[in-house]
Amino acid sequence: MMPLIREISPELLAASLVVIVFGAAAAAQSLPAPDDVAAPPADAETTASGLAHKLLEAGTGTQHPSASDYVVVHYSGWLTDGTMFDSSVTRGQPARFPLNGVISGWTEGLQLMVPGEKRRFWIPANLGYGSGGRPGIPGNSMLVFDVELRSIG
Repeated sequence: MMPLIREISPELLAASLVVIVFGAAAAAQSLPAPDDVAAPPADAETTASGLAHKLLEAGTGTQHPSASDYVVVHYSGWLTDGTMFDSSVTRGQPARFPLNGVISGWTEGLQLMVPGEKRRFWIPANLGYGSGGRPGIPGNSMLVFDVELRSIG
């Protein structure tokens, strides 16, 4: 039987380790929480469902995604105490997913956006992970996300 990996040159091994170390460091890095992470500010808008949102940067597109669309986004998420629990930004890789396959606060909020837009969301627990929470996210937590809608489709 032939081995899958025969031999790795010292140069290739060193380069591979550098990529792994820098990739892990980027993933472990944390971004500072926004100043208004604890609660929506007075200038935030709130939808009928309780989703609060604030425009951070206007987009250049005109099309809004529908709940059945796939979207490509860059995002960072914090708890209201400032703890960052997830970020595609620190991973250096935008995320692509079906809009109807995420928490309902995201499904609702991203439909308000156009490509190129950046928006902050304060998602109440009933539109997030509810009383059950998730690893790293206690039950009944309000979630705060900065989201950039990169593209639809």
